[in-house]
Order: sequence, then structure tokens, then C-alpha cells
Amino acid sequence: MSTSNPSPAAGSASGAEPAGPRHVRVTIELIAEITDEEALRAAALEQVRDDAYMEEAERAEAVEAIGIDPSGSLAHFIDPVALLGSVPGVELAAATWESARTEYDPDEETWEEHDLA
Repeated sequence: MSTSNPSPAAGSASGAEPAGPRHVRVTIELIAEITDEEALRAAALEQVRDDAYMEEAERAEAVEAIGIDPSGSLAHFIDPVALLGSVPGVELAAATWESARTEYDPDEETWEEHDLA
């Protein structure tokens, strides 16, 4: 995990906290291996079917996308609220994410320190 300490806010010689809410962009990159494409696709379709907040046009679009590219099925299980929901003093302001096929080389040095296999 890489962390860094931000420099004091611009115009703040003392490094004191700025007034008002502070927003932090958190970037996470994951490589997930799909071991059972059909199981993932079926679970994603069930997730979409049971989503009470999804409009019918959006639901139809999601079902079509799952059929075209099963890697997109994973996006239906990403829940930023679950990531931050129990963190005290933090409220999720906005979130966006996507999933797409990618090239992955487990021997590449940049992944060794984070390899969970």
C-alpha cells in the first residue's frame, strides 16, 4: 500500500486545517481473476434483477452488457458504501468505478508486493 502525506493547503503557512469539509480521492486498483465466468454472470444477473432502485431501461441495459462482456459483471458487486460505511467521520460524497478485461503478468515486479495468491 502506498501512502503519502499531503502538503499544507495552499495559502496556509501554518499547515492548519482549512475550514469546511475536506474531500479525499482514494484510488484503488484491483486485479481479480474470474474463475467461474458462468457463476459470476448468473450472480450479476440476479443482482440486477433484484435491484429495487434500478430503472427498467437501466436494468435492460445492464442485462445486455452482462451478456456481452462478463468481466463487466463484477462491477455489480462493487459497493463503495460498504467500503466507507463504517468509517467514523467519513461520508461518501461520490463514487464511480468500472471493470474491464486487462493484461496481468504475475511476474511483473510492480505487482509482487501486493500479490495475494
